[in-house]
Amino acid sequence: MFNRPGNRVNQQLALLSDRLSEENPALEGIVDPFRMLDRIGYGAGLLDPEEDSYAFTISWWPMIAVLGTFSAGKSTFINDYIGKEVQRSGSQAVDDRFTVISYGSSEKVKELPGLALDGDPRFPFYRVSHEIERLSDGGGRTVDHFLAMKTVRADRLRGRILIDSPGFDADEQRATILQLTDHIIDLSDLVLVFFDARHPEPGAMRDTLEHLVNRVAARNDFTKLVFVLNMIDTTWREDNLEEVVSAWQRAVVRQGNATGRFYCLYNKGAAVEIGDDKVRTRYEHKASRDREEIHAKIAEISSSRSYRIVGAMQAIAESIEMDVRPALQSAMARWRRNVVRADVVLMAIVLALVVWGAQALTGGFAPWFDGTMLETVGDRPVISVLAVVLLLVVLAGIHFINRGWVARRVARSLPEESSSGNWRAAFRKNTVFWRSIFRRSPVGLGRRSLRQLHDLRDQVEGFVQRLNNQFMDEEAPVAGMTASGARGSVGEAEQPAREEAGDAVGPEEQRSQG
Repeated sequence: MFNRPGNRVNQQLALLSDRLSEENPALEGIVDPFRMLDRIGYGAGLLDPEEDSYAFTISWWPMIAVLGTFSAGKSTFINDYIGKEVQRSGSQAVDDRFTVISYGSSEKVKELPGLALDGDPRFPFYRVSHEIERLSDGGGRTVDHFLAMKTVRADRLRGRILIDSPGFDADEQRATILQLTDHIIDLSDLVLVFFDARHPEPGAMRDTLEHLVNRVAARNDFTKLVFVLNMIDTTWREDNLEEVVSAWQRAVVRQGNATGRFYCLYNKGAAVEIGDDKVRTRYEHKASRDREEIHAKIAEISSSRSYRIVGAMQAIAESIEMDVRPALQSAMARWRRNVVRADVVLMAIVLALVVWGAQALTGGFAPWFDGTMLETVGDRPVISVLAVVLLLVVLAGIHFINRGWVARRVARSLPEESSSGNWRAAFRKNTVFWRSIFRRSPVGLGRRSLRQLHDLRDQVEGFVQRLNNQFMDEEAPVAGMTASGARGSVGEAEQPAREEAGDAVGPEEQRSQG
């Protein structure tokens, strides 16, 4: 009865299931195993049935974040990729919010407030309003000051989400913007970092480099960053693209990132006129090839995200069995041990006081042994019974006070937030007053729940096989890439900038450099 989701959670899961059926048929039906996992979480106290679901803790669509300084061509790239004018573009900062761009049913671009993201678990930034309020120190700023959402019917948005960022120039919102950027990098499958080739000296943007590069260089997923040097058409007069790329590469390497390759782009519709036909041909070839590689990377992440979702469900199930259950058993053992110790000490003190008081009233211990005490008790049965009841109430009160006090202390050692739920709340569910302290199995995590967790692992294998069949049968080489193919693309991304920029340098320059 209490292990079922509330109406709101049920509706959100139904909407999620419908959208997956439309945009990612390979994951159709996966919401049902998450419902089963939720019931275990509700029963164990790890989740709140009215608010939570394990399905709300992951991002269901591949996310591509487009970051960089203002006027670096981020919006122009997004419009070109989607094939529609979704974002405003210009030489000055035109957006001061993160814009989440998603697939919609209308051919026209629809703009929604940030609240649409904060209240919908299908999208990133679910329940981010409290964090925004904390980061911005109140000040009356809401989620709508920092986030917006746009939807449009476009094939390249089907099954993925794009995020366009504001520029990183100093303003009153900069601290919050940078914190949200960290959150986006964590969630994203691919991060495109745009820089403006019109500023060949990267020293002026050292703080931006430090935040976007140095903060993620030590992470295991730093390879998901792709550096894009945009508007390379502005370098045609000097014909020094190689030097510009090398300067940016050195700046990135100094920040601790060894994968310093830059993709070079420019948009023909917004480009300056390149007066030299040979230079224009080289630049067009370079930009076209790099653009195709970036589009291929975006296409690749659809399959990896599907596997990641299935893997997340398996990881949660394993965490409940391997991490949560032992941690709760250990916490319950400490709680039980400390409650018994506290009971023994305090109850011994109370009983000692009772004995001392009784002997004082009877004039010593002699009446206790010669039968006088029993006669007195028999003569006053009501008072005697009330005294015994009062003593039992005091002892019971001591026990339950100890239970609560020790439980609060032990609970502080358990996390409130984790991928498997609220461990602290689950522990408290085991310490309610009607539950014996000598129960060793955590509530909701008995043998039946363990069997259900094992069944979920079997279902995970079925979904993995379904994904394998889909992606192996697809003819598109990007969707059918193997793990080794994916590593190959990363390896290509790690080639030095000099090699990549070489195509944009003419034969005469190459001979002279040799």
